[in-house]
Amino acid sequence: MANKNFSKRLKFFYSHWKEYRSDLWGSSDAIAIATPPASEDLRYLKYSALNIWFLGYEFPETIMVFMKREIHFLCSQKRASLLDVLKKSAKETVGAEVVMHVKARSDDGTAMIEEIFWAVCAQSKSDGHETPVVGYIAKEAPEGNLLETWKNSNFKLSDVTNGFSDFFAVKDSTEITNVKKAAFLSASVMKHFVVPKLEKVIDEEKKVSHSSLMDETEKAILEPAKVMVKLKAENYDLRLSASSNDENLSYDPTSVIICATGSRYNSYCSNLARTILIDANSAQSKAYGVLLKVHEAAISIKARTQGQCSLPSSHISGREGSSRIGSEFDKICWYSLNAKNDRVLKAGMVFNVSLGFQNLHEKTNNPKTEKFSPLLADSCHQREATRKPMAMSPCLSKATLRSDHQEMTKEELRKQHQAELARQKNEETARRLAGGGTTTGNAGGRARGLGDLTVYKNIDQKNEAVLLPVYGSMVPFHVATIKSVNSQQDSNRSWYVRIIFNSLKFLGSIYLREISFHSKDSRHITEVVTSRESDRAERATLVTQEKLQLAGGRFKPIRLPDLWIRPPFGGRGRKLPGSLEAHANGFRYSTSRQEEPVDIMYGNIKHAFLKPAEKEMITLLHFHLHNHIMVGTKKTKDVQFYVEVMEVVQTLGGGKRSAHDPDAIEEEQQERERKNRINMDFQNFINKVNDLWGQPQLKGLDLEFDQPLRELGFHGVPHKAAAFIIPTTSCLVELIETPFLVVALSEIEIVNLERVGLGQKNFNMAIVFKDLKRDVLQIDSIPSSSLDSIKEWLDTTDRKYYESRLNLNRRPIEDNH
Repeated sequence: MANKNFSKRLKFFYSHWKEYRSDLWGSSDAIAIATPPASEDLRYLKYSALNIWFLGYEFPETIMVFMKREIHFLCSQKRASLLDVLKKSAKETVGAEVVMHVKARSDDGTAMIEEIFWAVCAQSKSDGHETPVVGYIAKEAPEGNLLETWKNSNFKLSDVTNGFSDFFAVKDSTEITNVKKAAFLSASVMKHFVVPKLEKVIDEEKKVSHSSLMDETEKAILEPAKVMVKLKAENYDLRLSASSNDENLSYDPTSVIICATGSRYNSYCSNLARTILIDANSAQSKAYGVLLKVHEAAISIKARTQGQCSLPSSHISGREGSSRIGSEFDKICWYSLNAKNDRVLKAGMVFNVSLGFQNLHEKTNNPKTEKFSPLLADSCHQREATRKPMAMSPCLSKATLRSDHQEMTKEELRKQHQAELARQKNEETARRLAGGGTTTGNAGGRARGLGDLTVYKNIDQKNEAVLLPVYGSMVPFHVATIKSVNSQQDSNRSWYVRIIFNSLKFLGSIYLREISFHSKDSRHITEVVTSRESDRAERATLVTQEKLQLAGGRFKPIRLPDLWIRPPFGGRGRKLPGSLEAHANGFRYSTSRQEEPVDIMYGNIKHAFLKPAEKEMITLLHFHLHNHIMVGTKKTKDVQFYVEVMEVVQTLGGGKRSAHDPDAIEEEQQERERKNRINMDFQNFINKVNDLWGQPQLKGLDLEFDQPLRELGFHGVPHKAAAFIIPTTSCLVELIETPFLVVALSEIEIVNLERVGLGQKNFNMAIVFKDLKRDVLQIDSIPSSSLDSIKEWLDTTDRKYYESRLNLNRRPIEDNH
């Protein structure tokens, strides 16, 4: 329970009741709120809305009675235990005692209702009233045995619907945010699903029923409060309670389609309706134009915050103009726009501005389209007095008719946007060149200097020691003591390795200057010398990272077990599973061999990805780093941890198994369960890590796991092998085949799509980076079927792209720059 929220709203409720007791609350001495039993049907009841408004949850079969000095709750034991926390808040806020009446499951509640009746009568007599007046909502009939018992009372009842409607009208900031999110969801579904779906159905002349369109729309929206896709050639229904039928969608010339979507977020509703005209005649276009002006006028009227909800009746010749919206649709139309309504508008109110013309007539060649009914609806927020109301549903209400042939295609819109990006890119390049060119640098560390070498007192395998045979004994020498190593062939066709040590030159000290070993195995000699020298060179260029701070007693490290790492540790028999742990400032991956931990500092992470197993056989976590680290003997900027969700099994029997083979069905079921379990484990791990990254000390790193958007992916050859390349919100990645591909969108200057033309089955993509010292990335053999989706993705992410019929010969250009 949100005590702070409950206290604030309880205080507002009591002050409103006291101020408007005789005008809106029917001079009631007590107000009873009785919520019905739980139901799967989506209903908009004031009793339920008040439950949610006060408590944040709906408590079915619960009776609340508000009096001046007491608040009574009649409910089950479980609900009573949740409501106990409100006693202190109610006493401190309005001076009212909270009295709990706990009803057993087998009890009908009659005795407890009598106790509440007695308390109401006692308070009424103490206030000098013989017969108490109890306020209730008259139009919401009680449901269930408990509420029927409550209804059969001998009190004088007064309808307080107007009081609820008035104080529900003004929303606080939390409620307005909830309505805005619901409105954004409604508009997104309308813009990105309903309208494109209808256009596709009409263009392809498919036979689709209204109800099937509604079902598909419901799948595209979360927790739909109301989703409608309606069309009626006759008997248009513009009411909120209207629903779609099973008739097929009609899109003959002069047809009119009404689309309405609604959504519910945190029990707060929004509504949006638009009208689509198919080859409209002049009368239909004119009617829609008038409706649009009336709709705009209705919204602008609400700008007069101290004015009234009045609109001359001559302006509207259809259905009523406005109703309140929020935690429930107000069907009583307490704030309807009409000539008789004198209610005062206030800042913070939210309205469903819905206007339509019912059953207009115009003679056409098709009798079914002679009658039509356009409709427009928006959820609007009444802001402060000096500002115009804001429509919460950012969805166009003035669309271009197809018959005018003025509609811009997606390609034209992309070209227009690309021209603007080209202008911005030229200005940005000019500024960069005027400023002296690009600057590059390493983030997250500093270059390692000679003074950073550490002299170890204890020599062990972890701290890099070389074991050399001296007089039959293996003597360890730390790598820091070795100055150089070289190999050479002598005249007898044998090879020798010469190791020169750093001279200490301390007075009186005895030290080893150099040592040589002979061998006839030339391949092994060369391998040893090269690997040691290259490893030292690799490590010398590493950027020094901060030390890992283990979680210790501060918190338990977040752990994900049984992972494999890529790149793998070198050597035979070194492939062992390990665990990844999240500590205070970084990750640590360790196997059963404690000498091989891999530490990844949070500050060194540039991009982090989670890729669940979909059509691949592995679920993985991938980290793309600012600076290289060593994994075993390999220097890398990409570290990946993965689990194989399915085992690679080859059937040696030869015969093809039946699809109805029970063993095969069981294996498939086990594989699905294993994949889902692994995906869930990875998801839980990153959720906990994201919470850790959200703490104040790490928030500045701006880290968050990104997920590839598979529906935007395409096939191509980024290196030597074909791969499936997938965009994310900030990168273009390929995380299955090695070497990995991670390209940050922020680092891309331009993209050139090459070999684009008619008859070409494939094309290439050349990515030019802002850091012109980097080589151009070439992705070859992309199927031409992916061209439109790639251009749409590049345009959406504000990346400038060009198209050419031939491959660009970039080498001369690069040499000149």
